[in-house]
Amino acid sequence: MTKTYIMTKLLILISSLLLVSCSSTPDKKSFELFYDALAEHCGNAYPGGLTLEPEGDEMLTGTEMLIVHFRECDDDKILAPFHIELEEEEDWDRSRTWIFTKHDDGLEIRHDHRYRDGTEDDFTMYGGFSVGEGSALRQEFKSVERSEEMGHFRGWRIEIEPGIRYTYGTIRDTTWSWRVDFDLTEPLENVPPAPWGHM
Repeated sequence: MTKTYIMTKLLILISSLLLVSCSSTPDKKSFELFYDALAEHCGNAYPGGLTLEPEGDEMLTGTEMLIVHFRECDDDKILAPFHIELEEEEDWDRSRTWIFTKHDDGLEIRHDHRYRDGTEDDFTMYGGFSVGEGSALRQEFKSVERSEEMGHFRGWRIEIEPGIRYTYGTIRDTTWSWRVDFDLTEPLENVPPAPWGHM
């Protein structure tokens, strides 16, 4: 095959993919496309690690494995447990689940925290709604209470780099303050068990 023939075929393929992409979601808003991007990973679990934390924060050591599992999905809700390896105990903290809910006018994130016996943590279901237009690959969520308390924007940022990474973190104004990244290049063969408090 000649180089010209290969280039022609490649251009046709790219044009076809662009046409399908544009025609399949003509009326979808950016937050709906972002939700779809999350839902594409339903059933899969991915390994990750800590990439940024404020000085003095001791929640994570930075050496433990983290796992996000896109465990439950439907048309308007995704439950993604966040599993934290407890290295010294040779066990796992399965207390946290991120809950994404799609509404008519945006997305909502909530943090479901449970004790090992499944009962709700004293500090649970906090979160907020998406703000700004965002994009199909990035959305930010505002904590109204924390923003009012601190006098500047406080909330969460979620990013997806298709086939590369999923990122969750907290932000102050426009800057990351805490961040974990997960490798989307290859799902884990064995998904983790249910998070605490879920079947």
